[in-house]
Amino acid sequence: MRQVLVCRDDELKDGAVRLVREGDLELGVFRSDGQLYAYRNHCPHQGGPACEGTRQPQIVDVIDGEGFFRGQRYDEGDMHIVCPWHGYEYHMKTGEHVCDPRFRLQKFEVVARNGEIYVCI
Repeated sequence: MRQVLVCRDDELKDGAVRLVREGDLELGVFRSDGQLYAYRNHCPHQGGPACEGTRQPQIVDVIDGEGFFRGQRYDEGDMHIVCPWHGYEYHMKTGEHVCDPRFRLQKFEVVARNGEIYVCI
């Protein structure tokens, strides 16, 4: 397994993504809540550039004790990657589609070492 330099650690702020190309492979490297994640920039739905989409937290319905809908809130602990082509959403932590686990972004290991970020391919 080869390690490819992404950037200096201080160049990837929390909530940001850095696109990296290595040959024919394009990856999105994310920092979310202090953790690093890397995925192939390819949506399994129809091949869209998933890593170029927005990042947003899970939207959760608020239901009261009697079963009535009382609004919605964000779950900041469950960030999603949203493909810009058709809005398919994937969990940042796993790359798995939020509704259909058969769809999953291809995940890569990320290593932070000596003030630099590397992705293992």
